[in-house]
Amino acid sequence: MSLAGWAAWLGWDQHRDVQPDGSTTGPYEAWQVIGLVLTLLVPVSWAAWRHVTGAVLGTTAGLTVAACYDWSDDASGLYGVGVGMVMLGTFAVTAALSAVISSVIAPRIGRPG
Repeated sequence: MSLAGWAAWLGWDQHRDVQPDGSTTGPYEAWQVIGLVLTLLVPVSWAAWRHVTGAVLGTTAGLTVAACYDWSDDASGLYGVGVGMVMLGTFAVTAALSAVISSVIAPRIGRPG
């Protein structure tokens, strides 16, 4: 799901936008990243309700592989730093979300047997 989400939201936008003052932004807009996060929210929540480790590691691995593939042609050589930040950020957020679901929501509605 993570790879498909990356491809749908971020994979098609590969150019940087040049501003009137000559600075560049991008290649992604904030709405694209927000769309990816919101798209992954439901499947990650469902996976965390079923199996916390799979939700955290699966999402982290998927987004890390997608970022590595997408950014590997970067001439500056800094794509490794960006990929590491994606990996750490995804791990932290999915671990926190999974902990909340596992400790607060799952006991109330029951974990599937």
